[in-house]
Amino acid sequence: MKILVLAWEFPPRIIGGIARHVAELYPELVALGHEIHLITVEFGKTPQQEVVDGIHLHRVAVAYGNDFFHWVVNMNESMGKYGGDLIAATGDFDLIHAHDWLVGDAAIALKHRFKLPLLATIHATEYGRYNGIYTPTQSYIHSKEVQLSHEAWRVIVCTEHMKRELQIAFHTPPNKLDIIYNGIRAAKKNLDPNFDYRTFRDRFALSTEKIVYYLGRMSYEKGISVLIAAAPRVIAEMNGNAKIVIIGGGNVDHLKEQAWNLGIAHKCLFTGFMPEQELNRFQVIADCAVFPSLYEPFGIVVLESFAARVPVVVSDTCGLPEVVEHGKTGVVTQTNNPDSLAWGILDVLKHPDYGARLATNAYEDLNHKFHWRRLAKQTELVCQRVLRERQLVHWS
Repeated sequence: MKILVLAWEFPPRIIGGIARHVAELYPELVALGHEIHLITVEFGKTPQQEVVDGIHLHRVAVAYGNDFFHWVVNMNESMGKYGGDLIAATGDFDLIHAHDWLVGDAAIALKHRFKLPLLATIHATEYGRYNGIYTPTQSYIHSKEVQLSHEAWRVIVCTEHMKRELQIAFHTPPNKLDIIYNGIRAAKKNLDPNFDYRTFRDRFALSTEKIVYYLGRMSYEKGISVLIAAAPRVIAEMNGNAKIVIIGGGNVDHLKEQAWNLGIAHKCLFTGFMPEQELNRFQVIADCAVFPSLYEPFGIVVLESFAARVPVVVSDTCGLPEVVEHGKTGVVTQTNNPDSLAWGILDVLKHPDYGARLATNAYEDLNHKFHWRRLAKQTELVCQRVLRERQLVHWS
């Protein structure tokens, strides 16, 4: 198969989980014998065209917009024009694969112009983030998500929860939806053997302090404020020997103010964005990873912690209980409940043998459920189904 992929982010341009998803899924499809061309957005001094892990990568320039939505329109125009020229020049693409609503306009236009079946992967929904649609901005994004789901031949989602969510929010027929988990390359967590553990750890915490960390975007639905609300109990029951480390870019002023008002500002460290090599080292020194999301379709960051062999504590929202098996591969707590979250963290910190067993089980689970080669074969089957059905259809 020859597949044209549209995604608005690809490393080194990383905004959320889509970048890691596309960068790790498609090399496995290449290994299965398929030709992948991926159109994304230019970033820094990266080449406009190059081959990365077997993927033919095409980065397009995007004109500045008056706001984010204007920029998205410009991005779709750039992707649509470039994709049209690419397809017209070769004429042998089999299908288009679009990731989320942001590239939906370009994908839909290319679908109709060249009569190519469209496969969509929906990573999250506006409806789910806010538990409904309430504002004009939310309504606009929701309409784009619904349109992409409607125009797609089939739709891939990452969990059973997301399958139910699309049926409710988009009225997508269940027989049009395929569940394929996200994955991770566990081997990428291997460290330089010359890594100086103690010197590196001293940058973040005292030798007596247990390190509890959150990694991700600084957005409301990630539940970081719940972690900070839980922190005083954690710190008190650990006799002051706990450090909360918040990793990720974005505005954290309100979170720092919350920590200050709770009297724990000296026990909370906000690192900002952390490069991948440094993050890999950090996860080795950490004692517990916490993902207290209010909305989380899947949570690739959880798999990152699995791969780093760090015990995880999560909320029981959305798809997280499908990723983390309570008492076996992690601890699952009640969503938006600081007391429950504190209990889960303390259960790991006070019982290091238990935490180590959770981390070992979680690492083993990566090969069983979340290995990209296995997930690529599932994606291949979906693509093959689309192609078979396309051959039976007269597209006038």
